[in-house]
Amino acid sequence: MNRFLACLAMAASLEAQPAADRLKQGEDVFNKTCATGYCHAPKGGPGGGAPRLAARGFDEAYINATTTRGLPGTPMPAFSTVLNRGELSAVIAYVASLNGIAAAAGPAFGGAPGGGRGGPPQAMLPPEAIAGRELFTDSVRGFARCATCHEAGGVGISVASPISTIPADAAALRALATPHVQTVTVEGDSMPALMLSQGKQRTVFYDLTTVPPVRRTSEAAGIKVVDGSGWKHSAVIASYSDTELNSILQFLKAVVK
Repeated sequence: MNRFLACLAMAASLEAQPAADRLKQGEDVFNKTCATGYCHAPKGGPGGGAPRLAARGFDEAYINATTTRGLPGTPMPAFSTVLNRGELSAVIAYVASLNGIAAAAGPAFGGAPGGGRGGPPQAMLPPEAIAGRELFTDSVRGFARCATCHEAGGVGISVASPISTIPADAAALRALATPHVQTVTVEGDSMPALMLSQGKQRTVFYDLTTVPPVRRTSEAAGIKVVDGSGWKHSAVIASYSDTELNSILQFLKAVVK
């Protein structure tokens, strides 16, 4: 019996992640996934396109629910469909720490049971679509992934307009026309842009010069907007092979209605 209890204790120690390591992992995930210029600012402070997270008085239940399920009607996605169980737990603990909640030991880094990710069961998708879903949200590519700007099947961030028409194949996807991308000039600097709002006082847009895009606000009097741009969709999907893009298209065909 003592040997059995010792084995259980050893297994528990292997599965538990020290609080300090958990917070460091959570900060790393936050910096790569959430502090993206157009979303939250580093360390959850002010200055990002999304609201400040630090020192807001959020409790852990609210942080858990919001991070896991997202906020419908906003760019905040459900990260249970993007991050694995260990990453999700760590980033929740990190945001909680920004609100004065001490971190406890948690599950070690790893995927959800069975090797999958959280969220809707991937078994409901055809095999080719499951592979495409993983490529769509591929964290190894950093920001050079589709989910940086697009949302589909409950994963990703809606920077661009919702996907409505799916190209026939990888070649058509690379050659995709982008007439909605305009050219904005601010103080002599021109840039490709996705317009969010044009008011009498201020203009808000995403600057597509870099990946991820940067949300910018400019005084309406000092900005010039013209239709058309030299920006190409093919440039931002260059990290994908044609085979990978075709898998992504299978995913889109399965989830975009």
